[in-house]
Amino acid sequence: MSLQAGMLNKSSTRRKLTRKEQRDLDIEIHFMEGVIRRDPKCIDAWRVLSDDYARRGKLDEGLKADEQLARMQPDDPAVLYNLACSHSLANNFEEAVASLVQAVASGFNDFKWIMKDPDLASLRKEPLFKKVLAKLGAFQHGPP
Repeated sequence: MSLQAGMLNKSSTRRKLTRKEQRDLDIEIHFMEGVIRRDPKCIDAWRVLSDDYARRGKLDEGLKADEQLARMQPDDPAVLYNLACSHSLANNFEEAVASLVQAVASGFNDFKWIMKDPDLASLRKEPLFKKVLAKLGAFQHGPP
């Protein structure tokens, strides 16, 4: 199952926003934060917040939203992959690797995207990532 189409490319969403786009995002963020206050288990609101925080450049808040989503949906490969991306963007490389391995174990299998996703660029430069490639390769090729 390839999940690339549903994945947020967090770093590419940081293009310069117009004032209107910033205002509209701020309104949506404020609204979704209100939804979360009223219903902390609203997965859709958490997903929107994660995306909106990233688009607004609020990576710490986006990471917190992704962590909450991972607690709520611990086996969702898309959620785990987004969490890996958020950790990578925050230079939390050990956490990024753990989330990436979990995402693959849960069904994320777009290995080409892992190798080119700009959100994982800093992680791919780390020696730790080379060790992870072997684990990912085992998932990619399956048992002998």
